[in-house]
Amino acid sequence: MHGTLNPPRQRWYRQLYIQVLIAIALGILLGWMNPDLAKSMKWLGDAFIALIKMMIAPVIFCTIVHGIASMGDLRKVGRVGLKALIYFEVVSTLALLVGVIVGEVVQPGRGFGANVSTLDPKAVAGYAAAAEKDTFVSHILALIPRSFFDAFAGGDLLQVLLVSVLTGVVVLQLGERTQQINHAIETMGQIFFKIIGLVVKLAPIGAFGAMAFTIGQYGLASLGNLLGLVLTFYLTSLLFVLGVLGAIAWWSGFSILRFIVYIKDELLIVLGTSSSESVLPQMMQKMEGLGASKSVVGLVIPTGYSFNLDGTNIYMTLATLFLAQAVGADLSFGQYATIIAVAMLTSKGASGVTGAGFITLAATLAAIPNNPVPVAAMTLVLGIDKFMSECRALTNLVGNGVATVVISAWENELDRTQLAAALAHPVAAAEAVEAEPIERAL
Repeated sequence: MHGTLNPPRQRWYRQLYIQVLIAIALGILLGWMNPDLAKSMKWLGDAFIALIKMMIAPVIFCTIVHGIASMGDLRKVGRVGLKALIYFEVVSTLALLVGVIVGEVVQPGRGFGANVSTLDPKAVAGYAAAAEKDTFVSHILALIPRSFFDAFAGGDLLQVLLVSVLTGVVVLQLGERTQQINHAIETMGQIFFKIIGLVVKLAPIGAFGAMAFTIGQYGLASLGNLLGLVLTFYLTSLLFVLGVLGAIAWWSGFSILRFIVYIKDELLIVLGTSSSESVLPQMMQKMEGLGASKSVVGLVIPTGYSFNLDGTNIYMTLATLFLAQAVGADLSFGQYATIIAVAMLTSKGASGVTGAGFITLAATLAAIPNNPVPVAAMTLVLGIDKFMSECRALTNLVGNGVATVVISAWENELDRTQLAAALAHPVAAAEAVEAEPIERAL
């Protein structure tokens, strides 16, 4: 394994996850004691996310191009990509089904008694407008940027993925020039990773601002009678992580609980910022620290951010059933099938940015035959969506980490000795990886 499992230990107050925990607690306290001041802290969270998003597109480009070019064989690229897509679709479908099953068994919206005629559609007009444009054809066309550089300017992950894959395939076919170009791309990537390494140190400030705004804006009391849906979603996500992902991890030879401890720092940052994008480079570094090969990590992690969104999938089916139950709509088997099929499409590209899950929910509701659940019903969950976005991002992050290890094992490119050593002492292993330069993940 790279590094040592016993690096010099930092003082507790200098450890990032401790700083993030303290920042989250202070944000909650400020939101409770002084809501107006807390709401003015929103810009801190927005600024941190903006700094991270500024670097995500070039990091993904360099990582994927370098990963593909390093494989040295287009057949291997295709094989790993196909395995990843199969895994993503199977596990995403399981996530959708788990949301449906729990929604039907628990029925969190039953007895809510919402009157559709009293709902204000203006509150979700923006989401509804976005949903109307969300069709299969629009998804295909949205994959194609107006120019090569427009993908980076717009920050659309699907467009960046397309440009990156095409570039990687071409670089791989340049013969003797491949190594030179790949070295240049690796150097560029190291620069971007170092920049993100600096930005991540601001995570406590971003987490404080985001959490203070959330509590100040909505208040702990805003959960009210919707607390049942929030708790159901968190418990369902926990069930999925420990049950479905836990079974996949066990089948692949590692413990999901030890894996979660290993990525605790990244989970806490995501909890504070509600965005899994904020820890993309660190996750790549951590997966390499578990013994996954560079090439697989470089292809699977960035792709998973658009195609493997387990938390978003659970949210869409569970929230859809909650709204249907709340307005007294009985869904047929065909409508259930439509919800799952549409959710499989609309979830792609909802890359963990706060609010993306709400837009995909609007698109899913709009596509249900005979429109039994009007998009205006989303006003019922508008106030608590922010509380659930953290859980969506956390589940997405764990799902992508597990996928990377599993596909590395599937490709016989997982160092089992390194995996066992790291997860035998997950805290020490995580600290050892974090002590190394972040660009090692490239």
